[in-house]
Amino acid sequence: MLSYSKLGFGLMRLPKDDEGTIKQTEVNRMVDAFMAKGFNYFDTAYAYAGSEAAMKAALVDRYDRALFTIADKLPAWSLKSEEDVERIFNESLKLCGVDYFDFYLLHSIEESHYSTYEKYHCFEFVSEMKRQGKIKYIGFSFHDSAEFLDQVLTEHPEVDFVQLQLNYLDWENGVIQSRKNYEVALKHHKPIVVMEPIKGGTLAAFPTEVEAILKDYNANASIASWALRYIGSKDGVMTILSGMSNEEQMNDNLSTMSDFKPLNVEENNLINMVTKKVLSYPTIPCTACRYCVPGCPMKIRIPDLFTAYNSAKTYGANRRYETYYKNHTSGQHHSASACIECGQCEGVCPQHLEIMSLLKEVSKEFDH
Repeated sequence: MLSYSKLGFGLMRLPKDDEGTIKQTEVNRMVDAFMAKGFNYFDTAYAYAGSEAAMKAALVDRYDRALFTIADKLPAWSLKSEEDVERIFNESLKLCGVDYFDFYLLHSIEESHYSTYEKYHCFEFVSEMKRQGKIKYIGFSFHDSAEFLDQVLTEHPEVDFVQLQLNYLDWENGVIQSRKNYEVALKHHKPIVVMEPIKGGTLAAFPTEVEAILKDYNANASIASWALRYIGSKDGVMTILSGMSNEEQMNDNLSTMSDFKPLNVEENNLINMVTKKVLSYPTIPCTACRYCVPGCPMKIRIPDLFTAYNSAKTYGANRRYETYYKNHTSGQHHSASACIECGQCEGVCPQHLEIMSLLKEVSKEFDH
């Protein structure tokens, strides 16, 4: 099994100012703290706008290349011809300021994307780049059924690892299929890189009655730390990615993973209690990956509107949530009711959410 730092720095949710510009100085400090604790796995992607350049400035330009590992990704949705494959790969190398990637993934494999990757011979391309020394390990991130994962790994045994969405809330989820996908990866003897261990921040904070289940057991442990320890306790997990957006999150995760302790039986039972309680709330399981936002013709900030809705449903109606909703539906950004049902968002959603229908529910809650 590949052996790399147990905690990976996911660069999809870097800190940004009110204008949406990445806060480079803060990113630099976060990278420094991460490296100082002995962790060295950094996960970016061509699709994470500004992430590759920010990583170059914070990491590549400031540290010896031998001290860190970089994972990058090729997006199916940006491929219009076979020439795009090599072009995007080379663009990513340049943006990151490196000569090779330690890990390179085909981004977000699901049935629709898989056909694109096959059509443009992407598996063959990354294998050739590996042969040339421009990639050390090839893999893919995955958002589909366990049956389909089994098919892909059977057809492409050459991949070195897989990246899966694993967390305790999705463990038995019929759509995400965390447990089933995990078991397929083990069956094929593929090391696992974990994404969404805290489910886009969903597992970092709960209503008081739910948090009490965990806080009564250990008052000093953050809610997010339980999610990391749950996944870190699983066999076959190579690295756990956490999309840290500020130094507070970074420090909390470093504290958890620097002195890692697997969950015991009693703690696992508490996690099961929390899961049952949280799943009883009528919330939208959006992870705020924001893949749906760039292509929306009405410029609806879908994940932000879902956040407002989930907060209202979980914690009760509050003017703060209404204000949050209004702040994210001002100017050129429209409200949930403006959806024209073009379906673009549903086509790129890794969680396979019925976004158009869900926006109608959001509209009922806020568009009075």
